[in-house]
Amino acid sequence: MRTTSVEFQDQFDSLDKHTQWGIDFLERYAKFVKERIEIEQNYAKQLRNLVKKYCPKRSSKDEEPRFTSCIAFFNILNELNDYAGQREVVAEEMAHRVYGELMRYAHDLKTERKMHLQEGRKAQQYLDMCWKQMDNSKKKFERECKEAEKAQQSYERLDNDTNATKADVEKAKQQLNLRTHMADENKNEYAAQLQNFNGEQHKHFYVVIPQIYKQLQEMDERRTIKLSECYRGFADSERKVIPIISKCLEGMILAAKSVDERRDSQMVVDSFKSGFEPPGDFPFEDYSQHIYRTISDGTISASKQESGKMDAKTTVGKAKGKLWLFGKKPKPQSPPLTPTSLFTSSTPNGSQFLTFSIEPVHYCMNEIKTGKPRIPSFRSLKRGWSVKMGPALEDFSHLPPEQRRKKLQQRIDELNRELQKESDQKEALNKMKDVYEKNPQMGDPGSLQPKLAETMNNIDRLRMEIHKNEAWLSEVEGKTGGRGDRRHSSDINHLVTQGRESPEGSYTDDANQEVRGPPQQHGHHNEFDDEFEDDDPLPAIGHCKAIYPFDGHNEGTLAMKEGEVLYIIEEDKGDGWTRARRQNGEEGYVPTSYIDVTLEKNSKGS
Repeated sequence: MRTTSVEFQDQFDSLDKHTQWGIDFLERYAKFVKERIEIEQNYAKQLRNLVKKYCPKRSSKDEEPRFTSCIAFFNILNELNDYAGQREVVAEEMAHRVYGELMRYAHDLKTERKMHLQEGRKAQQYLDMCWKQMDNSKKKFERECKEAEKAQQSYERLDNDTNATKADVEKAKQQLNLRTHMADENKNEYAAQLQNFNGEQHKHFYVVIPQIYKQLQEMDERRTIKLSECYRGFADSERKVIPIISKCLEGMILAAKSVDERRDSQMVVDSFKSGFEPPGDFPFEDYSQHIYRTISDGTISASKQESGKMDAKTTVGKAKGKLWLFGKKPKPQSPPLTPTSLFTSSTPNGSQFLTFSIEPVHYCMNEIKTGKPRIPSFRSLKRGWSVKMGPALEDFSHLPPEQRRKKLQQRIDELNRELQKESDQKEALNKMKDVYEKNPQMGDPGSLQPKLAETMNNIDRLRMEIHKNEAWLSEVEGKTGGRGDRRHSSDINHLVTQGRESPEGSYTDDANQEVRGPPQQHGHHNEFDDEFEDDDPLPAIGHCKAIYPFDGHNEGTLAMKEGEVLYIIEEDKGDGWTRARRQNGEEGYVPTSYIDVTLEKNSKGS
């Protein structure tokens, strides 16, 4: 009996160990999933840091990708960033569907296992208690039987003894009856305990314990099923993002296919072309002129005349210096010659003649640098002064003409966009002001006046900036256009100069007429001032009255006070500025929105 109970206890302990191993295995797999989630999260984080490291910074528009190879690379970075997002989705799915579920189930499993084991231990303890009661009653019955046997033997001995008294025999008989009765009672009690124990033992081994084992078995099977579901969920978390990851990879392949080497090369050409004309051929310098002077008087006289004409031009060129593509070229130490562009050539009949030639690019650069500008109005004076006296980096004068034109055009476009924003803001403020005036309970119209004044100042400032940059742009376009017109065509024996700019700003094809022009010996500022002083003041076409004060700190503007009356000498051309003059002759530009203009017919200048 006790052997079966001990074996049962051993099997129960084995099941206890097995269920504990199952829970440990479940927690071990949960730990594996947790580490996998951390790997996915770290991988996604490292991918995002990598993308952030190599993505362009949007601090400047010059750094924006323009080449197709760069754009493709940045598209790949975007796709890689999306790929990192999918890795985060995998981590979140595993954390929610697998790891979280495992931890909750492990907790419930521990609780259920503990309950089943406690029920098994209670059933075993109750069976042990029944066995102890039965065993005690058995031992007591055995002891009473032995006492009854002793009482019977004592009674028989006294009854057979002739010397024993009747009292001793009666006493022994009573003692025998007592022991016999107690033995019968213990026998009945032992039988009852035995029957009870047998019933409880049968119930224990055929009802209670099988039920507990069945519950433990079902619990272990559910644990196995949960592990299977978690395995499947672990794989499904990865499989769900495969289509999106495939799209990311397809995007990378499309980005690689979008690379166009021809387009990149053309962008490089467009970005770095300077706009300069290629240098022309070097002229032939005739060192043998003194030999031919003794041959022909006509040739000598012609040479002297041509030499005299070209000496003036050569002097001007030496005074002004040569302007090359990337700065001034150092003057070579060569002996002074009569015109570097004169040389003799022979005709088929043997006669000799002089041919006039000037290096094309050399001449064009000298004309650009030494030519005296024409300044027909104060507007041109203001623009020219801004270009000459402004900072080198502000007007991009350090760049080649083509690059400078692009930069100025880009800045003008940006300023126009800002001006449009400010104009929209001004319109919105005016509408809000009208609403406040019609409905005072909605707000105070006076509270919008500072913001409206600030917007007006911003608009004026942007218009002045646009005006200044357009002046620089027109100057660049004028130079590049003039340089395009001053191209040269060469022949086999001589070069003919075409489209040269005369000192008065016009163009002529007569080289002699150009050479006979007076040499320019003054600096830029002297020529500038002299040309402006020669212009007559423009007549007044009306008058205006200042509605608001204007400080006029910017170059080319005219300061005015509120209520001041000025003469109008040039109307607004659509840029928001009107040219005005004071009575003392001081001229400048004032904002059209700050004045009340009255135009007069047939008015004369003051």
